[in-house]
Amino acid sequence: MASFDFVGRDSAGAQIKGKIEAANAGAVAEQLSRQQIIPLKIEPAKKTSGAAGDVAGIDLAELFGSAPVSLDELIVFCRQMYALVRSGVPILRSIHGMADSSSNAKLKEVLHQVAAQLEGGYALSSALNQHPRFFSPLFVSLIHVGENTGQLEEAFAKLASYFEREQETRKRIKTALRYPSFVLIAIAAAVVILNIFVIPTFADMFSKLGAELPWATRALIASSNFFLDYWPHMLIGILALVFGIRAYVRTEKGKLNWDKLKTRLPIVGSIIERSILARFSHSFAIVLKAGVPMTTGLTLVSEAVDNTYMAKKIVAMRSAIESGESLLRSAVASTLFTPLVLQMIAVGEETGRVDELLEEVGEYYEREVDYDLSTLTAKIEPILIAIVAAMVLVLALGIFTPMWDMMSAFKG
Repeated sequence: MASFDFVGRDSAGAQIKGKIEAANAGAVAEQLSRQQIIPLKIEPAKKTSGAAGDVAGIDLAELFGSAPVSLDELIVFCRQMYALVRSGVPILRSIHGMADSSSNAKLKEVLHQVAAQLEGGYALSSALNQHPRFFSPLFVSLIHVGENTGQLEEAFAKLASYFEREQETRKRIKTALRYPSFVLIAIAAAVVILNIFVIPTFADMFSKLGAELPWATRALIASSNFFLDYWPHMLIGILALVFGIRAYVRTEKGKLNWDKLKTRLPIVGSIIERSILARFSHSFAIVLKAGVPMTTGLTLVSEAVDNTYMAKKIVAMRSAIESGESLLRSAVASTLFTPLVLQMIAVGEETGRVDELLEEVGEYYEREVDYDLSTLTAKIEPILIAIVAAMVLVLALGIFTPMWDMMSAFKG
């Protein structure tokens, strides 16, 4: 998403300046209106170059995907704020205490800035909204609703539960992918070692025979020669490809295509899609329970799912609802949900319990994701075994066949 600088006035008439990340200027205006800020000026943020950690205006932390604050730290922050607010500790004192106890230098600095803004008369949600890299629109909106309803501690509790669920899902995905990743890394390392160190030794020995070598041996020697002659070019090409893909994915079109491709990858695509839908269902249920209007909630959730392709479909649902369609019809038109889930949404609309049924939908998708993750290794193992078997077969044919010919010639 693009960054926008804004100037506005809060409900007390004080001027407020800041920066917000959003899809467009209209989305910025919508976020500000939710914070009871009247926008006076909205314009794209100017890119700066030469700052520490930047090269030609590119944020290296963003380029390598390192988030400024981890889910663990957000969970601890929300849990401790819940305990402090529930105990009656003033917000300003709570923020100062969290800043002093934080081990993350960036988060510590941000919390000190939030405390300074609170001292200047800002509401907590308005102060948090000035730091979109640390606190998402969903986070800020739930805090805003909690402030206005007198249930700020419940807002922090809901956010902590939401982040804990996110963390568990990520851990399960990483655990399921750990074994296949290690095997693929080992295969890649074996290919490099064989081509650079092992095959050249046998190639020298076979060249002394002067006999015609079988196709497998010729293929291995050609592969080894290619590695030895062109490894600098291969290394540069791989690095250029990686950075080129990262640069493309950072563009609006590239991010959309990549997010769409992720949901259509073989084996893991359906798992990613259902994991996103589980996140959508849980976050939508949270904002509805907090009292956020459905259309505004869909806007917040579209930003929370962290997938541009899925976000477009969710925004289309919001547009359909604004045009007078029901949640069920807009969900059917989005083609995101299975018939079983659509039935649950229909029952939720009929009974006025959409938030509760969305929780059920989220848990349904989580159970499916858990099952698929538990069987993921079993699905990938045959493919990995086939790859290793093919490598062993080519090596056996390429190395042992000429050796057998040599032994036969000596015996003859």
